[in-house]
Amino acid sequence: MGRAQKGKDSWERPARRGGQRKRQVFIFTEGKVTEPSYLDILKDQGVPLAGAVPVEMHIANRRADSGRKPLDLVEQAVKLKREEDRKAKRAKLEQKYLPQVWCLFDHDNYAYVREALKQAERAGIGVAFSHPCFEVWRLAHYKPVSGSFAGVCDGAAERLPFQRGSQDAATPKVVLPHQILGRYKTARKNAERMNSQHAAHVHKCDRDPYTDVHEFVENALHIDTY
Repeated sequence: MGRAQKGKDSWERPARRGGQRKRQVFIFTEGKVTEPSYLDILKDQGVPLAGAVPVEMHIANRRADSGRKPLDLVEQAVKLKREEDRKAKRAKLEQKYLPQVWCLFDHDNYAYVREALKQAERAGIGVAFSHPCFEVWRLAHYKPVSGSFAGVCDGAAERLPFQRGSQDAATPKVVLPHQILGRYKTARKNAERMNSQHAAHVHKCDRDPYTDVHEFVENALHIDTY
């Protein structure tokens, strides 16, 4: 299993005079290419929410070659959260600056995804979840998403407009800036409409299609748009 990359300890020291302390957000991603390439765009070009605490984002398992199933991610996230919580306590951080640890993973018909969600909630780990996969969120940047994919990710991926007849099709797993920039508000609107198809009592593990990545973007990363 790949070892989580530890965050830098520099945040424990007081912010320099005139500087702004940032909240540290550590993220474990199921995908090794798609989600990190998306997050890199947000880090470089995301527009911060006005008045919100600035965020410093770290992809905690960027170099890991294994340990990327949902339960594995949650296990690693829990360990890192304990470390970061101890450092935050030593630094006597205010509540608004306390570090957060998140996981980004999908349903993908993974047998223990419900247990992974349950363990994450119990440990205070945030989860950005998509069903059947992250491609549902990518698709929402272009069009409304309705109906069920029956848990099959290919059905969502095949609808992406850049999958055929373009240079982008050569690297379908990589999220490129021109594919998402200027489309966030549309994606959020389409995601909310998609999610509203499901009754409130239905567990998100059983909602197909579904994504709450937009909530992660705003609530964890404090990004207003991109």
